[in-house]
Amino acid sequence: MEYNTKRNKLIIREYGRNIQKLVEDCVKIEDRKERTRTAYAVVRIMSDVVNSKENSNETNRNNEDFWNKLWDHLFIMSDYQLDVDSPFPKPVPDTSEREFIKPSYNNKNKVRFRTYGVNMQNLIRKVSEYPENVRQQYAPSLANYLKMMYLTYNRNSVNDQLIRHQLSELSNEKINLPEDFNFVNTKELLNLVNSNQAFYVAPQSGTKKKKKKKKKKNNNAASV
Repeated sequence: MEYNTKRNKLIIREYGRNIQKLVEDCVKIEDRKERTRTAYAVVRIMSDVVNSKENSNETNRNNEDFWNKLWDHLFIMSDYQLDVDSPFPKPVPDTSEREFIKPSYNNKNKVRFRTYGVNMQNLIRKVSEYPENVRQQYAPSLANYLKMMYLTYNRNSVNDQLIRHQLSELSNEKINLPEDFNFVNTKELLNLVNSNQAFYVAPQSGTKKKKKKKKKKNNNAASV
């Protein structure tokens, strides 16, 4: 049994393995006339395969570009080794070396700490550009907000010194908390997080209550 792993690489998949084997056998024919006749037969088979997929037999058969493409594919599948009398010019393989251009990514919005996201990082960066007295005014709010965001991902433990260090790092050491600064209690921040989550659930429960009231009104009207 012959396995695909032992066969040549399938060059144009849309024609399948059998047609490629026909092309490979055509290349091995020594007589040029017989090789040319076989090439024409293979091209006709290739046209049947394409037309059966596109359901456009008559349109393609009368299109010169269609046949030109088939002959080009025939030469490509032969690895440009097929030598026959083709009705179209034989394509030339592209031997030029292509330079790989590495894409340049925008590192301006690279997130240092995914816990806080790019928006919070940009906000801290913007505040760090303010005068020192303004930066110190915003520092406590930013620090406590970072702690609250940290708790949304890790509620088991949070290190205030870590938050302090990350705030300084995000601001390029321009926003520093005073030594005697005390963060808001972790329990209070967790209550804030829980209340924010409940805020989004409330409208759903409210709509359900309205539907129940309407049903009661309809029942009363029916009884009358």
